[in-house]
Amino acid sequence: MIEKNKIHCIDCLEGLKQLENNSVDLVITDPPYGMGFVSNYRKIKHKAIVGDDSFPLEILEECFRVAKKAVYVFCRWDNLSELPKPKSVLAWVKNNWSMGDLEHEHGRQWEAIAFYPQEGHKFIKRIPDVISCDRTGNDLHPTQKPLKLIRTIIHSNKGNLVLDPFMGSGTTAVACKELGRDFIGFEIDKEYVEVANKRLKQSVLPTLDKYREDSK
Repeated sequence: MIEKNKIHCIDCLEGLKQLENNSVDLVITDPPYGMGFVSNYRKIKHKAIVGDDSFPLEILEECFRVAKKAVYVFCRWDNLSELPKPKSVLAWVKNNWSMGDLEHEHGRQWEAIAFYPQEGHKFIKRIPDVISCDRTGNDLHPTQKPLKLIRTIIHSNKGNLVLDPFMGSGTTAVACKELGRDFIGFEIDKEYVEVANKRLKQSVLPTLDKYREDSK
C-alpha cells in the first residue's frame, strides 16, 4: 500500500498502478514535456530530466483513473494538441519570457496548465484561468514551479489527498503541508527525493484549521 505524506523514490507508472480507482482527490503534475531539456545557461547546471524524450500520455491515463475530483497537468502550448481536450486551460504568466527563435517567434511568457475536472469535482473558490506568478530561479530543479502557484491551484479545489507523480524538488508536497492537505509523491531521481525531503523538513505546518476544513 502506498503511504501518504511521503515522497516515494519510484517510477511513477509503477507507483500509479498500486493506487486504486478514485483513490486520490487531486492530481497536480508537471511531467517531462518531451523537449530533452538540459540546463545550459547557469553557473551550476542541472542534469537532463529522466524520461524527457516524449510527453508521457500513458501516465496521464493513470492519473485520470486514480483522481476523484480533478487533474491539473503542466505543459507547453504545443503539447496541448497531444493531450485529451481539457475543460479549461490555465495560463501561468511569468515575469520573463523564453528565448526560442529570436527572428520568427514571439517570446513566450506563459506556460499552460490543462485542467480536467472529474465527477466529484468542487471548487472552494473559482479562480480565473490566468495566474501571474514570478518564476523561480530553478535553483533546486531545472523546471521548478513556484510554491505560490501550486498553493493557489490546490487551495481553489475541494479535496484533501493530492498526488504528484513527478514530484521533482517537492513543491507540491510543501504546498500541501502548508495548506494542511495530505499528499502522495513519486519521484524516480533519488537526488531530487533528498532535496524534496529537506524542503519538507524546513516547511511549516498551517497555523489555521480553516485550510483543512476548506478541503473537505
